[in-house]
Amino acid sequence: MWNVQIEGEKEVFEKLKKHAKVAGIIFILLGLVGIFFPVFMTMATVVFVSWLMLFAGISSGYFTYMSNRTDLWGWIKSLILILISLYMLFVPMGGVATLGIVLAIYFFTDAFAGFGLLASLYPQKGWWIWGFNAVLSLVIGFIFLMNWPFSSLYLVGLLVGFSLFFDGLALLMGVSIMKNMENSNSDLQK
Repeated sequence: MWNVQIEGEKEVFEKLKKHAKVAGIIFILLGLVGIFFPVFMTMATVVFVSWLMLFAGISSGYFTYMSNRTDLWGWIKSLILILISLYMLFVPMGGVATLGIVLAIYFFTDAFAGFGLLASLYPQKGWWIWGFNAVLSLVIGFIFLMNWPFSSLYLVGLLVGFSLFFDGLALLMGVSIMKNMENSNSDLQK
């Protein structure tokens, strides 16, 4: 992922390091909010996802209308997105349960991606943080499945907070890895 050729792309490399550091700090702060105020983070997540789905449903309907008004599947997709988003907005506890199962799927996917990144970074210093992040995401996915839907009100916010916190740490470690790679490449060029 970060196999960057330093010579021609030093400016891009510097921007990537800077923005990864900022994103890491933001993720850590958001993660702490979720850890200390899990119900707030759960409700904020449900509202955020609901509005995104509503916008996606309306956009999909508009696209279907403009491109092919006879596309039945395009209209069904739009309708499903709009109905689910409205359900989540007007029945927040149902939305919490729905989001709980969706997040279980997300955490399993995040774990898979983390293990893939771990495999590509293995010999580099700090590789273990990606492995820890991947294992944590896998465990969180299983916790969601075991306790769903009853404790989703706390689990969504708490576990999203933990995931954001460790994703932030992983980004900060990634910045450190990039600096080490840059130093190694400059030593090789001397």
